[in-house]
Amino acid sequence: MSVQISIIIPCLNEAKTVGICVAKATKALADNGVTGEIIVADNGSSDGSQKIAHEAGAKVVDVNQVGYGAALKGGILASNGQFIIMGDGDDSYNFLEIGVFIEEWKKGKAFVLGNRFKGGIEPDAMPFLHKYLGNPVLSFIGRLFFQNGFGDFHCGMRGFTREAFDKMGLGTAGMEFASEMVVKASLLKLDSAEVPVKLYKDGRGRSSHLNTWTDGWRHLRFLLLFSPRWLFFYPGLTFVFLGLLFSSLLLRSQLPFQSLRLDVHTLLYTSALILIGFQMIAFYLLSQAFARREGLYIQSGIDLNWFKLERGLLLAFAFLCFGVFLSLSALQIWEIQNFGPLNPQIVLRKVIPAVTAILLAFQVGTFSFFMSFLQLKRVG
Repeated sequence: MSVQISIIIPCLNEAKTVGICVAKATKALADNGVTGEIIVADNGSSDGSQKIAHEAGAKVVDVNQVGYGAALKGGILASNGQFIIMGDGDDSYNFLEIGVFIEEWKKGKAFVLGNRFKGGIEPDAMPFLHKYLGNPVLSFIGRLFFQNGFGDFHCGMRGFTREAFDKMGLGTAGMEFASEMVVKASLLKLDSAEVPVKLYKDGRGRSSHLNTWTDGWRHLRFLLLFSPRWLFFYPGLTFVFLGLLFSSLLLRSQLPFQSLRLDVHTLLYTSALILIGFQMIAFYLLSQAFARREGLYIQSGIDLNWFKLERGLLLAFAFLCFGVFLSLSALQIWEIQNFGPLNPQIVLRKVIPAVTAILLAFQVGTFSFFMSFLQLKRVG
């Protein structure tokens, strides 16, 4: 008979609990009337976990590459099931409860994510920072960036079809593997569901493999890298808008602010804000072009077919002409003063935008050439 369900359990020194997990998984398969297999993906245990798992009835796969994601991927690649369910080997998830995942699979769902906040969290089962800061914040960012309804991005129990796994092309080796799976399921618009899962206090009797700040940063970094719109475009657009707004006000006159009067010195910073904003928007466009060239799954962006090298160079030339014009205007003011001392409040209101325009000209020009380079068609 073909294997319907593969249960993957990553393992690193889980001698106290891996046998319990395998026994529960075995009973769960029988209770749900499905054919299945249980695979323990061992990541270099030194406490005899492999023997315990084997004696409990699991197939043990040794994964040499270190990392939570690497272990899971190794186990998944060794499996034969149509639907794959993964869960930790520390008995923090009850494999007897996998029926909700199997039900969603039978309904046609390709990706099913557990939610511990809906299913319940036993006292001391999740560290305080993870429960009230890390998981809620990262899950909120994930929902915001990728427009999905998942409430628990990092739940360790989830299920997915073999076809969905092949489509996702998961590549991370560490704890961010969990985020990568949810992000790519969202980007691929897989038919998904979320089910309540209870988190129990683990029975490992040792410290967790998780590193709160390091793993938290790795998850956040992954979310940002796969959402250049939020990493580059939206901040860049905000910077350009604020820079143009305040620069236009300061070009006319001083700007009162409480007991202060902002002048040309502030104009330097608002002009820099325009340049920084443009650079971030340029990085957004370049990241989109690079991702499409390399076939990477990242958040979709604007259509780049409108871009032409000649258009970019014309815009760069326009900025250059504007900057040169303002520079000559400032030179004329200096000439009127017989090249003597100048009032900085007057002349800098021409020099600063002139320099800004010239810098933008070179930025637009170099961006245009690099974008054209990324859009070159490959041979063969």
